[in-house]
Amino acid sequence: MMESNLIAAVALMLVIEGLLPFLAPALWRETFRKMTEMSDGQLRFIGLTSLLGGLLLLFLAG
Repeated sequence: MMESNLIAAVALMLVIEGLLPFLAPALWRETFRKMTEMSDGQLRFIGLTSLLGGLLLLFLAG
């Protein structure tokens, strides 16, 4: 059961990650270009914010 939940979670993540490049490739490319110009600290902050948001959603869903 746990393995199927993990696979479903990874599959859903891939679907969500693929939406923007599929629907708006120019916007995705420009956003990615801007991210490559950010400092390590800015990228870490974005990553931490995303991580905490995901943990909060998991907590609220469980």
